[in-house]
Amino acid sequence: MKRKTFTPQQIARILKEFEAGKSAAEISREYGVSQAAFYKWRQRYNGMDATELKRLKELEEENRRLKAMYAELALDLKVAKEIIEKKVLS
Repeated sequence: MKRKTFTPQQIARILKEFEAGKSAAEISREYGVSQAAFYKWRQRYNGMDATELKRLKELEEENRRLKAMYAELALDLKVAKEIIEKKVLS
C-alpha cells in the first residue's frame, strides 16, 4: 500500500478539525490516515500552526542530513586511521 505524505498545512488543518469537534474515526476515513498516525500527529504537533509545523519538518530534515554526513565522515576517518596504522606497522 502506497504511503501518503501530508504537508504541514494539511496536518495542521486536520488537527484543527479534530479540535472543532470531529471524531478521530471521521477524520481517519475522510483523509485516509490511520487513527494511530492521527494520534501520533496530535501528540507531536498539537498546538502548532502551519508555519511552525513547516519549520519543524525542515529542521528534522536538516538534522537527518547532518547525521548522515557525520556518519559518512566518521567512517572515512576510521578507514583513514586503519590505513595509516597499517603503513606505520609495515
